[in-house]
Amino acid sequence: MTRVAAVGDIHMGPDSQGTLRPAFDTLPGCADVLLLAGDLTRHGTPEEARVVAREIKDLGVPVVAVLGNHDHHGDHPDEITAILRDAGAHVLEGEATVVTHGGLRIGVAGTKGFGGGFVGRCAGEFGEPVMREFVRYSRRRADGLRAALEELRGRDCDVRIALTHFAPVPDTLAGEPLEIYPFLGSYLLAEAIDTAGADLAVHGHAHAGAEHGMTDGGVTVRNVAQPVIGRAFHVYSLNPAQSGDGSRTLGTRSPTDTVEQ
Repeated sequence: MTRVAAVGDIHMGPDSQGTLRPAFDTLPGCADVLLLAGDLTRHGTPEEARVVAREIKDLGVPVVAVLGNHDHHGDHPDEITAILRDAGAHVLEGEATVVTHGGLRIGVAGTKGFGGGFVGRCAGEFGEPVMREFVRYSRRRADGLRAALEELRGRDCDVRIALTHFAPVPDTLAGEPLEIYPFLGSYLLAEAIDTAGADLAVHGHAHAGAEHGMTDGGVTVRNVAQPVIGRAFHVYSLNPAQSGDGSRTLGTRSPTDTVEQ
């Protein structure tokens, strides 16, 4: 089993220093990697990023992250990325990384993603320049995710995971107002995941959404926004053994095996 701990939307600020570290310190005993699904800060300031950095430094398991829309709000995404990388995190945007733990090779492809909506109710690349750029930006994020997942095919990974902030499917948005679905995710991310292949897709962003979903191609999707999972992180167990149809199996650890904040 590959044990994947994940959480997003922790929205840390100066007054939250130390709130997650006690739970994160338990990770070596229950997980092989920690995935951070964006919105790690409140307003995207370097000060807030340094709070996150202190929470994740020297955890004893690899940490892989993407940024979210809040992390871009202060217009310092590059500085925030550098601060988190200095703390040992792999911060991805249209990139792939392979981390190792306990003899496992865990491949993660990451992007923030963007909005645009889902099949039948999505924005099109038509009309005013700003609207066309909105859709093109979303497409570029999805194209980067697909290329990163394809790169992992040749890197001898035990599992491949797609990590995003925005949602790839509407399933995990259930509970959010329908009117804001186009601002919570894009079907282009799911197309990228299904085209390139993955064993698990993890995202955040939808605070009032649902945890469980699936792409049309059968890839398991989990919304790990902290308001949804209600914990410091949730651990998912991936079985690398293939079933008869070539798919992989995913199990969720019981609540007693999940460390709460």
